[in-house]
Amino acid sequence: MKKMTISKEISFSGTALQTGVKTRVTCKPAKEKDGIIFKRRDLKNSPELCLSDGLFSSGERRSTISLGAASIQTIEHFLAALWAMEIDNIMVEIDGAELPGLDGSAIEFIKLLRSAGVQKQNGEREFIKITEKEEVKDGDVSLSIFPDEFASVSYYIDYGIKSIERETFKIELNSRLFETEIASARTFCLKEEATALLKAGLGQGANFENTLVIDETGPVKTKLRFKNEPVRHKILDLVGDFYMLGKPIIGRIVARKSGHKTNSAMLKKIYQKYICNNN
Repeated sequence: MKKMTISKEISFSGTALQTGVKTRVTCKPAKEKDGIIFKRRDLKNSPELCLSDGLFSSGERRSTISLGAASIQTIEHFLAALWAMEIDNIMVEIDGAELPGLDGSAIEFIKLLRSAGVQKQNGEREFIKITEKEEVKDGDVSLSIFPDEFASVSYYIDYGIKSIERETFKIELNSRLFETEIASARTFCLKEEATALLKAGLGQGANFENTLVIDETGPVKTKLRFKNEPVRHKILDLVGDFYMLGKPIIGRIVARKSGHKTNSAMLKKIYQKYICNNN
């Protein structure tokens, strides 16, 4: 498989889910050794944040990359779209600290990237192939990756609420299945959490269409796109979080109630072992 970038420049704008600020993004083709780069063009000297430098961190309910005073948050849905489109090299210029939320999933980002087209490059794609079991645990939360010849995920959730079933959802991770089964699943929160999140300054750009607010009976003022949309979105987040490494992972992922915090801990472990130690 060859590395890929987008064929032409595209721009889009929208309201950020957490800060509620309207931001504009311009995506440009990049050279085959550039990787995935974000540029804060609203800051002095337009600092560039390269995923290959391991800049990831976990914020409350979203993922962030940071370099000094420059940071960009809520990048996981966009990165999941880059993963699905198999884009290895791209320049992403943004005029704010958070990407637009669009519909709260990855599907609109996929449509935008597809409108730009993809361009094959000369270099071969690089993967992170898991060679032995990797695991992160925090109480009853755990995230494990096992060696395998393909990428797959098994995700278990239990929110203790009648409208979100306790279940395990398994899926092979490939572009086709991701787009049809995962990409359009929206971000969500429990109704009892919504007020606290707003008081904490989060969810300022959320509404009942781009965010599932779920009570005991189901989603408030909207309908589910899938019967089990929450667990599918957790897989979307995981795929986006893992692509913060800048390369796709090959391995069997088993997640139990994992979130951005646990995902970030696993990323740091993989980055150190499979990237830093191999350079």
